[in-house]
Formats: sequence, C-alpha cells, structure tokens
Amino acid sequence: QVQLVESGGGSVQPGGSLRLSCALSVNSFSVYRMGWYRQAPGKQRELVASITSSRTTNYADSVKGRFTISRDNAKKTVYLQMNSLKPEDTAVYYCNGQVNSINIWGPGTQVTVSS
Repeated sequence: QVQLVESGGGSVQPGGSLRLSCALSVNSFSVYRMGWYRQAPGKQRELVASITSSRTTNYADSVKGRFTISRDNAKKTVYLQMNSLKPEDTAVYYCNGQVNSINIWGPGTQVTVSS
C-alpha cells in the first residue's frame, strides 16, 4: 500500500528554522514530481515549492530565498528546509507526489510561527 508520511512540523519563533520531511513508499520514487503545499486558515491551498525528477525546482515568490526543496531518491524522501520563518508562514503543510495520472497527498503537518 502506498504511503506518504510527513514529519518535522512544529512551533518556532519568527526568524527560526524548520525542516520538513516527506517519505513516499513507492518503487519508482525517482520519477515522481514532488511538491510542498500549504493551507492557512481561511485561505486556499497554495504551492510552496516543487522538484521534478530531473531536480528542477520551483518556488512561490513569498518563500524564494528562504525555503529550499531537495530530494534523496535513495531514501525516497523529499525535504523542505525553511529558514527565516515569518508568522505568515503559519499553515498546514502538505506533501504531494505526482506522476502521470497518479496524485498522492499526505495528511499534512502543522507549522506555527509565533513569538
């Protein structure tokens, strides 16, 4: 059974850092486009960052220069390093894996940035 498991969320003060991890239990992880999305209360889910099978990355303008997405195909894991966190980064962060017609979502992990 395919599983996508996120970890690394939590509470941090403004200016702090967190690293999110997402493990996808599939044989062909390396061909998946992986992404991190977030949804704040009362707002729509939005793309934060994505990384393709060829490691091309894409970032939302609001996180450029602060967040870094990376992948380790041997560990079937994608990471989101989040630095210089701001209160407006507070949201539930969701990991997503896509290939062809397959679209897999994780349950989400809460990130709270507050003093």
